[in-house]
Amino acid sequence: MLGMKLVVQIKLLPDAEQASALLAYMAAFNAAATQAARVGFDEGVFSQPSIHRLCYRELRNTFGVSSQTAVRAIGKAVECFARDKIKCPTFKSLGAVTYDQRTFSFKGIDRVSLLTQGGRILVPYVVGDYFSGRLHALKGQADLVYRDGKFFLLCIADVPELPVTPVREFLGVDLGIVNIATDSTGERHTGVEVEQHRKRHLRVRSSFQRKGTKSTKRRLKRLSGRQRRYQTWVNHGLSKHIVAKAKALGAGIAIEDLTGIRIRTKKTARRKQRSQLSNWSFAQLRVFLTYKARMAGVSLVVVDPRNTSRTCFVCGYCNPANRLSQNCFSCTSCGHTDHADHNAARNISRLGQLVNLPQKSATVNS
Repeated sequence: MLGMKLVVQIKLLPDAEQASALLAYMAAFNAAATQAARVGFDEGVFSQPSIHRLCYRELRNTFGVSSQTAVRAIGKAVECFARDKIKCPTFKSLGAVTYDQRTFSFKGIDRVSLLTQGGRILVPYVVGDYFSGRLHALKGQADLVYRDGKFFLLCIADVPELPVTPVREFLGVDLGIVNIATDSTGERHTGVEVEQHRKRHLRVRSSFQRKGTKSTKRRLKRLSGRQRRYQTWVNHGLSKHIVAKAKALGAGIAIEDLTGIRIRTKKTARRKQRSQLSNWSFAQLRVFLTYKARMAGVSLVVVDPRNTSRTCFVCGYCNPANRLSQNCFSCTSCGHTDHADHNAARNISRLGQLVNLPQKSATVNS
């Protein structure tokens, strides 16, 4: 059976003494990684063995780190050089720290052993219900991150994929702002609540920013990321529902390729619309749909969205005049009427079927 990798986020619950130990370890690790990067950059070498030979002993003596910590610090520098050898990286003191099987291990179902400067510490943790049953599948490395005063351990889990069953029908999904998603059966997931949440969040932030006092700055810091987390939660729930529905129908999923939509709409969209478009992450929803579909064994295809909202599903006639308003579609050729998003979703469903046919182009008639 095929497998895929998922990131499991585990929240650590250290006491004050353990938190201090973890912060000190993160500072030493990142200082060592910065020094390793500097040595490699100055010498013009960028591989793990080359940098190791040059500075391994120096890192251990200067920063007081263990042998394996020095190895992982060098590895962090090498990973950056793999992406860019033009600039020498400098790591923040509380940047992510890499642990491996020699420096951390799980102890039972609620404790994890982590290496620090003063030795190993046993830290309690909690994990969400979604990932609680996947802890046995955790493999390899983990990253310790410090975010908003909290510690998290990001681990990789090997999750099996179900084999994709060949299908002839596809559940078309039209994505939008007013309606986040509309499928080809006619079910619509409205974006009204999301838009209200966005406006309320924007209004509160603007009010605090205008005041500019110390107390409002503290409240702004607490608000940071709240809108992003809310949208992530919505996208998770929506993608889960769509995948479950397609599986129950014995169908695949066809979605639009909205890559670069913000760039394409920047000049044509009004200012208010630009704010709405930039606020929602279609790419994230696509990622969630993709991996959830793979886990469920549901086929997913991506199709060209051009003219899906202008083309009549019944007769195939394409004309901008067919789209009377945001939600009203009326074909000027055959007279077919429908909700505009539903008509587009049905076109997307048809395109999904065409993608699987040989020598067929997944485009709507223009």
